[in-house]
Amino acid sequence: MVAAGPSHVKIVILQTAESKGIVATCYRSLVGAPLPLRGLTFSVAGPGRVGASLAAWLEARGARRIAAAGREGLPELSTAGQDLLLVAVPDPVLPAVAAELARHPQAAVVLHTSGNLDAGALAPLRATGSAIGTLHPLKAFPHPLPDPEQASGVFFAVDGDPPARDLAFRLAAAWGAEAALVPASARSLYHFAATLAAGGVVTLLAAAEEIAERLGLPPAVTRGYLELCRGAVAGATEAHREGRPLGSALTGPVARGDRETMQRHLAILRELMPEKLPLTIALARETLHQRERGSGLEPGHREVLEELDEHGRARTSTDD
Repeated sequence: MVAAGPSHVKIVILQTAESKGIVATCYRSLVGAPLPLRGLTFSVAGPGRVGASLAAWLEARGARRIAAAGREGLPELSTAGQDLLLVAVPDPVLPAVAAELARHPQAAVVLHTSGNLDAGALAPLRATGSAIGTLHPLKAFPHPLPDPEQASGVFFAVDGDPPARDLAFRLAAAWGAEAALVPASARSLYHFAATLAAGGVVTLLAAAEEIAERLGLPPAVTRGYLELCRGAVAGATEAHREGRPLGSALTGPVARGDRETMQRHLAILRELMPEKLPLTIALARETLHQRERGSGLEPGHREVLEELDEHGRARTSTDD
């Protein structure tokens, strides 16, 4: 039971684990949760998975949401007098949405959540008096994530006008997140690298799943691949924490310089799944490149590279 008086909170701890958890949550919400954004007002244009999540994180830190407008409500949305308008719409429609929003007075600061586009995508709003910028969370949102703890440690890419950058950094700090300037000149390759870190990893996992299915193996094997991936990512995280290049955490026959095992892999792929050979050879070459960056190449790695060169020449000859 929680009783709140004018100047204090009284808690009577109940006896079950479940009720204790509820009480602890109530206590934190009453007296323990910092509200660094108290007094900040905002609206959201595009309350999808990203927009709804960031809006919930803002409210959890004390900000007050005034409005949320989907595609149909954008023509009438006016946020004049508010501190922030958060624009979380897909990249292809962002310039058109900015032009539409600029038909009405908008908030002092407008931030969009795109990783690929820079603050210039909001240029029509700058012309109407808003400071414009970006606040891109380097995080996957498979569905709305309203728990503000989901923001802790997330990296946010920021750029734009000074008032917009200042507010973006303030929001990230309020969430316990990290933020840094990613200028317009770096946005496209920054975003491409993000697709490698997220979509690229899932693509490789899906390819592993396809191979297991082609071999008639049970779904438990795919779950094993997922667990293997978690362990590999944990190793890379440890390397980064220790200041080492991520390539120093690479494992597997190519990273070890195990030419014999790699030969067997390439031979069976050529027989059963030849369409996977270009991916395998390209991935092996990149593994060796990252291994060289991480901890250097050894004689065994040179032999693996020679083997890859031979397969590359053989494939070119076959194509001709």
